[in-house]
Parts: sequence; C-alpha cells; structure tokens
Amino acid sequence: MSRPAVAPLGLVIAALLAGCASNPKDVAPSGETFDADDTYSRVLESPPPQACEAAQRALLGQGYVVSRASGEGVEASKNFQLDADTHTQLVVRVTCMQQHDGRALVFVNAVQDRYALKKTSSSASLGVGVLGSVSLPVGSSEDSLVKVASNTVQNQDFYRRFFERVKYYLPTEPGRAAAPPPPEPAAPPDPPPPAQP
Repeated sequence: MSRPAVAPLGLVIAALLAGCASNPKDVAPSGETFDADDTYSRVLESPPPQACEAAQRALLGQGYVVSRASGEGVEASKNFQLDADTHTQLVVRVTCMQQHDGRALVFVNAVQDRYALKKTSSSASLGVGVLGSVSLPVGSSEDSLVKVASNTVQNQDFYRRFFERVKYYLPTEPGRAAAPPPPEPAAPPDPPPPAQP
C-alpha cells in the first residue's frame, strides 16, 4: 500500500499563501503609480493670482458655480441630470502655486459624484390604549438623492481642454489680452490770427 503524496498538498498551501499575499486590497486602485506626467498640472506664464482668476473665468464660462475663489485656489461645481433617477455632480478644484521663477504651477482635480433617487416610505403611529402604539404605513413616500459612486476624472482630454481655456483668459497670452483703447486724436491747432492790415 503506497503512502499518499505530500508534495501536491504543499503546493496547494503555497498557492493559498501566495494568494493571500496578493490581496487586491493591497493594490492601489486603478493602478495608481505616481508616474511623471502632466495630466493634472501645467506651468503657466503668469503669477498665481492671474492664473487662478483665469481658471475661475474658464469655469464660469462653462456654466460652473464657483463656491470658493482666491489667488491660491478655485472650487466650482456643475450638475448634470442623466435621466429621471440619476443625478451627477462634477466638482473641480484648482490650486495655483508659485514657482521659483514667479510663474504659476497650476494643479486641477475633478471629482464626479453620482447620485440615485431612492424612495423611502413613511409610517404613522397609532395609539391603541394598553397595547401601546402601532406603526401603520400611510401610503406616502419621500424621494431623496443618495450618493452611489464617486471617482476622480482621469480623462486627459478633459484636463487638456481645461488648461487651453485657462490660457485663453490669461492676459499674457499673445492676442488674448484686451487691446488698450486707441489714443484720442489730437485737437487741431488753433488757426493763426488774421494778418493785420
């Protein structure tokens, strides 16, 4: 009578341990790697206050509601109604920092929150003497929006278009600054006095 093989059991245990070591919770979500890219930041040829003001104008021009604005940052939001039961809010946060050369290093981050309509039925309490109170449904319901998802926008085109719009509002961009009013024409010289006879 042969003894059962021990090696396969050892391999199974090793595989289980390896599976525990690579727990999905230990992996950064969405493959976050901190790569050196410029998706969320740009260096602009303006000081931070002007860059943040341009960002505010860019957001206002696209229908965002600005809740906070200063020379160091802007926060704005915009609402979208995808269908009767789904509501989406996009919140954009901009931070303007000064570099050593005086230019602005602008960071932007957009978070998309999704809400779903939930119905909750209400009930009324009815006193029944010694039995206490009994809750009975009254047939009414209340609708409320509940957050069901939240994620950071990672679309590079979204951020590229945002920064292009910000540059449009920078006064230092060629051809974008408001042209100074033309100088008023000089008054014509007074006519010479008439010659004396």
